[in-house]
Amino acid sequence: MSVERFGGLRARIAAEAARLMVEEGVDQYFTAKRMAAKRILGQVEGRRARYRPADLPSNGEIREALLRFAERAEGSGRTRRLFALRIVALEAMRALAPFSPRLIGSVSTGHIRRGSDVDLHVFSADEEALERHVRALGWTFDRERVTIQKGGEIREYVHYHVADVAPLELTLYAPRELRARPRSSTDGKPIVRLGIAALSALCARDHPTAWERYLETGEVEGMEALLEADEDAPLPGPFDGLLEGAEGEDEPACAEPGEEDDPDQDYDPLPGFEDVA
Repeated sequence: MSVERFGGLRARIAAEAARLMVEEGVDQYFTAKRMAAKRILGQVEGRRARYRPADLPSNGEIREALLRFAERAEGSGRTRRLFALRIVALEAMRALAPFSPRLIGSVSTGHIRRGSDVDLHVFSADEEALERHVRALGWTFDRERVTIQKGGEIREYVHYHVADVAPLELTLYAPRELRARPRSSTDGKPIVRLGIAALSALCARDHPTAWERYLETGEVEGMEALLEADEDAPLPGPFDGLLEGAEGEDEPACAEPGEEDDPDQDYDPLPGFEDVA
């Protein structure tokens, strides 16, 4: 029974939790894993079987199940689309260079799915200067102010949702926060932000042939498929953020010099939920 509880049962619950999040719109790991446990265990002698905390998969296990869903749904085209998204991110970052842009989330880690957007952190003490710059680029955007609890304090962050080949989300930070990174609520590790040099190195490492073609001709492998996918993509829903970059609400950790530009670091893009066990 112990093998089932700590091996097969956890995997089955993780797979069912992922299915609930994909197909039924459950938007929190906390809820999905408990719903899945109840469905998997079902009835025992006419009574609802109870589960133990040890039966429940971690957020990371559910994430892996979510990634398997995405891979089955999209196949090999996913790699080409990932490259196209990384080039969209790179060109956007070059356009935003005065604001020290950093890429986070699924496009940096490769954990993309259909509908993934590009998540960028930008840094400026002057909110209006950023908006003037974005308007001068001819970008269309919506502005959103979000209040969260972070480090025991209530903080406000401004998000800019930019319409592009792929949606861009810019989150504005004060310059002092460039050297600090929030921790993932999944494993406690700091979330890595990739700068322009690190993203270029990542493209060269993960997509060598496509990268060389891009440098020589400007052609972006996967761009046509990305454009076609965007035309058919569903409206944003609760699953869209599950494999994408978001910040936990723990204390930020300071990066070592140059760390944020190292493409070989471990990083975890999973968003955090306050009530996750």
